[in-house]
Amino acid sequence: MANPLLEEHDLPPFSAIEPEHVEPAIRQLIDENRAHREQLLAEVDTPTWDNFVAPLEAEDDRLEKVFSPISHLNAVRNSDALREAYNTCVALMTEYGTEVSQDRRLYDAFQAIADSPEYDQLSQPQRQAIDHALRDFRLGGVALEGEAKQRYGEIKKRLSELSTQFSNNVLDATQAWYKHFTDAADLEGLPKSALEQAAQAAQQKELDGYVITLDIPSFLAVMTYADDRALRREAYTAFVTRAAKEGKKADGSSAAEWDNTAIIDETLALRHELAQLIGFNNYAERSLATKMADSTEQVLGFLTELAEKSRPLAEQDVAQLKQFAEEQGCTDLQSWDVPYYSEKLRQAHYDLSQEDLRPYFPAERVITGLFDVVKRLYDIDIVPVASFDSWHPDVRFYQIYKDGEQIAAFYFDIFARENKRGGAWMADCRVRRQTDDGVQLPVAFLTCNFTPPVGDTPSLLTHDEVTTLFHEFGHGLHHMLTQVDVANVSGINGVAWDAVELPSQFHENWCWEPEVIPMISGHYKTGEPLPQHLLDKLLAAKNFQSGMQMVRQLEFSLFDFRLHAEYDPQNPKSPQQLLDEVRDQVAVIKPPAFNKFQNSFGHIFAGGYAAGYYSYKWAEVLSADAFSRFEDEGIFNRDTGESFLKEILHQGGSRPPMELFVNFRGREPSIEPLLRHAGINTEEPA
Repeated sequence: MANPLLEEHDLPPFSAIEPEHVEPAIRQLIDENRAHREQLLAEVDTPTWDNFVAPLEAEDDRLEKVFSPISHLNAVRNSDALREAYNTCVALMTEYGTEVSQDRRLYDAFQAIADSPEYDQLSQPQRQAIDHALRDFRLGGVALEGEAKQRYGEIKKRLSELSTQFSNNVLDATQAWYKHFTDAADLEGLPKSALEQAAQAAQQKELDGYVITLDIPSFLAVMTYADDRALRREAYTAFVTRAAKEGKKADGSSAAEWDNTAIIDETLALRHELAQLIGFNNYAERSLATKMADSTEQVLGFLTELAEKSRPLAEQDVAQLKQFAEEQGCTDLQSWDVPYYSEKLRQAHYDLSQEDLRPYFPAERVITGLFDVVKRLYDIDIVPVASFDSWHPDVRFYQIYKDGEQIAAFYFDIFARENKRGGAWMADCRVRRQTDDGVQLPVAFLTCNFTPPVGDTPSLLTHDEVTTLFHEFGHGLHHMLTQVDVANVSGINGVAWDAVELPSQFHENWCWEPEVIPMISGHYKTGEPLPQHLLDKLLAAKNFQSGMQMVRQLEFSLFDFRLHAEYDPQNPKSPQQLLDEVRDQVAVIKPPAFNKFQNSFGHIFAGGYAAGYYSYKWAEVLSADAFSRFEDEGIFNRDTGESFLKEILHQGGSRPPMELFVNFRGREPSIEPLLRHAGINTEEPA
């Protein structure tokens, strides 16, 4: 049987890929890579970049170009057959990765290059790639022997299985709950856009009336606008008990089959054991080995300082909200009331709601404006491609040009749908690297979950969703605009994890600029840009409840970091107990006891953020300070844009992130711009 995954393609042949192709392709490529590695080790006496590293990079890239579309399809077009094949391949890839990282012969060959006169003649990206490889060999357990080496491999395999199962459980639990209504009166308060989406969801399930789900666009609409408090509580309860033993399905039966509690406990124990095997005291220390931050004490001090400076404003925010809710007749404000009364308070203070803004931000207009913004910043042209192979009719494909020459491409998949993982993310499809045939151009996957068009009404975004779009596109630019030709440090590869959010959060700033709003807005019926009076309200409301939002993110960050830094295998503290402690320290609104947030915290249990969720705030300091240079010199100053392009986006992971930041900003980062942007007063009282 011909296997499209094993054929040469510039881009993945999505329409031809079937689940039965997946495992055979991965097995064959791993076997071929293994044989090629043995051949290299046998034949190369004096390893150099050209005769050793470059051939290994080519083999790795070939495998990655096959696994990348498989992983992507599992996230955006999930099915039982694909999931089974994907899970098998994740295990195979993990075993193979461990095998490579623990091959002492490979480590010695890389060390020989590092010790040779050739090393100083290599380019900066090549030297950085060698240094990273040696670091990763050490982190991968290359120095382990015997039982310890075997145990390391077993742990890596099991952690991979647990991560995949965690993610699957969250997806299944999310899709298992929905609520059906036959009368719109039961959804009083929901805006027209949300009702239309609920009607479309009902049609997709072959039901009359309306259906609400736990997909983010539907869930947030209920929490923000539904007048029925009991309904808000029901939806909230379903959402915060996803993948927990308390969870429920649509028919009210137990969804405990997807409980992630045991997975969390086993994951934490194995991460701790893994870290200790390779010489760290805990997994938080292991996590920092590839990050900007120097120590666990530095991270905890950073988060604690932010919390101390943010909490007074957060307490003011919640006191104001409680007073307002009481005036509206709610004397016992609960978690399922917070979004609802917050939105009413925002409207009362600023006469503005996200629904007021939505008609002015049709997705097509926002996308066009986004492309205009990055053209003005970096002098790039983004051109749609009409005909391409895809996994769904909603997907678009674009090419990026600089000075008339194509430099990158990306897939855009922005609407929520069944069997698609929630959230928003960027992933690499192809990485920029030098090949025998020239430079392989980078290609990105950009994925969001916005409300799709309904009938004649186009997809309309809230301003929050506009910000999400700019955020993910910032990640995409980091991957696509790199000028580094060495795969392991090209684009986002090799970038310290607590710096990888710098370009994404940095680009969010343009969503708030009065000069940019007319570029990204236009009423879907009239084309009129966002009127001045609404813009004034949007800007006035920018820091609405910013204190509450800040401490909420700090709660997640402290919980994650302490969970990994303080783990005691002799007397493990339950994640819930630790989360309660963190909430006592920073939270200004305590959720109910049945809230099992941790059971769906995919960032740290099914993503790359374990002991690294603090990276969002760490990188926000970098991004706010970087943007402050644009505030000083002009948000579309070409020289400033060119400087960010050359010092940050071009460089990928080829240099330490602090060095790159200093090259761009002229100094090390300051926390003050972040606090100023959030409206937090840092001046000491007189």
